[in-house]
Amino acid sequence: MNNPLKKSDKVHVLVVDDDDRLRLLLERYLKENNLLVSAARDAYEAEKLLGLFVFDLLIVDVMMPGLSGVEFTKDLRKKNNVPVLMLTAMGEVENRIAGLESGADDYLSKPFEPKELLLRIKSILRRVPRLDEAAVLQSAKLKLGSCEYDTDTGELFKNGEKVRLTPAEAALLKVFSDGVGRILSREDVIKKTGDENNPRTIDVQIARLRNKIENDPKVPKYLQTIRGKGYILLTD
Repeated sequence: MNNPLKKSDKVHVLVVDDDDRLRLLLERYLKENNLLVSAARDAYEAEKLLGLFVFDLLIVDVMMPGLSGVEFTKDLRKKNNVPVLMLTAMGEVENRIAGLESGADDYLSKPFEPKELLLRIKSILRRVPRLDEAAVLQSAKLKLGSCEYDTDTGELFKNGEKVRLTPAEAALLKVFSDGVGRILSREDVIKKTGDENNPRTIDVQIARLRNKIENDPKVPKYLQTIRGKGYILLTD
């Protein structure tokens, strides 16, 4: 099967559906087609993930327990303009209309062909230009609580005073700032910092860096560990 989405179009998608089987199938299929995928079984889980990551598109089922997909999208639109593709059951005309009125960008009736889903995703993203995060970060200073990191100079300041970084710490912070808001696997961090010969040193360097940027290094808010996946740098 030809892939409608090229690798250069890789996006981060959040699938929100209480149907375990469908959610897992969508997650696996989209990953096989070169997309980054996160999944939530209800609006509550989706809200938690939206607080952690920047998504390029949401796939939301209309009929969910608790907060429906329509209600979730309506609340989402008060604070976030991320594109939403809504899934509806065949013949639910009222739900499709309500979904579009709530702020959804498009809808897809179940059952559907997986390839059509990919084509709908591509169509939505073509209409909604993605933010060039890399370009923004190159000219921005990252706020980390009382700390500020200058991505141009590689300098870290805390309460206005410059913080001394070792070469290893500086290299590590540069790697995380280049991928801010995205999970980096331990292997990726090791490779990008050049610590392949002694991978255990990465744990020491991360601990030292946390001591310099976190108010409470034991409960990190900015440089977090995502269990089983790696690390992520979050900013204010």
